[in-house]
Amino acid sequence: MSRSRPRKKSTALITGASAGIGRELAKVFAEHEHDLVLVARSKNKLEALARELRADHGVRVTVIAKDLTETGAARSLLTSVRRRKIEVDILVNDAGIIEHGEFMKMKPQRLTEIIQLNATALTEMTRLFAEPMVARGSGRILNVGSAASFQPVPYLAVYAATKAFVLSLTEALSEELAESGVTLTALCPGFTETPMLDHVRDAHGDTGLLPQIFISDAETVAREGYRSAMRGEVVHVSGVFNQLLTTATSLQPRWMRRAVAGFIGKRAI
Repeated sequence: MSRSRPRKKSTALITGASAGIGRELAKVFAEHEHDLVLVARSKNKLEALARELRADHGVRVTVIAKDLTETGAARSLLTSVRRRKIEVDILVNDAGIIEHGEFMKMKPQRLTEIIQLNATALTEMTRLFAEPMVARGSGRILNVGSAASFQPVPYLAVYAATKAFVLSLTEALSEELAESGVTLTALCPGFTETPMLDHVRDAHGDTGLLPQIFISDAETVAREGYRSAMRGEVVHVSGVFNQLLTTATSLQPRWMRRAVAGFIGKRAI
């Protein structure tokens, strides 16, 4: 009698996995029995998470500490994965930086870092890891954008611009690769309880930020992101309030979008 081969577990590579939405995405993927490659700068945090996920779900977890703001980091990461003979079935581009404040008061180097991580590294990761997926005829890519992807946001100018880039890139590639077997999803959360939001609070306080009722928890966002990616949904705005907000914003003239966002942003600095 022939014995059927055991089903190969799919492997998800998640950047920004040490905290926030990335950490919660790692938990959700492990819960659904995906093996993992966890990527972030902090090796200690990744190792602690890896031990937790191995113990709780029995999945294989590989940790690779990498700073994706460094030139050539995406290519280096791909090389590291190949050396370990890991086949990445799902790519999750979560790593990102936010900086809130007046554009002219920000250091040029900081602006470059935001663009490098939020846009350039994500693009390089998508290009490099999509290639073997297309060759196999299957794969999923989940790019974490933002509710800010849908409009310019004064005082979050560069961050919002990079997230608009993420949304546009994801939508465009979803069409380019529509017949390839590879799906792309843009997850667009609003304010989410993460260390990134804590960074804004530490710098500027809670003044002008949305009430707590409008701030999502990272686990809920991650679960929505997982479901949307596995369904092959191209764009998913997380949370009913954010869905209503982005829909309403799309109906406004552009001058009104800028004015409203500028008024809110000015109150928050």
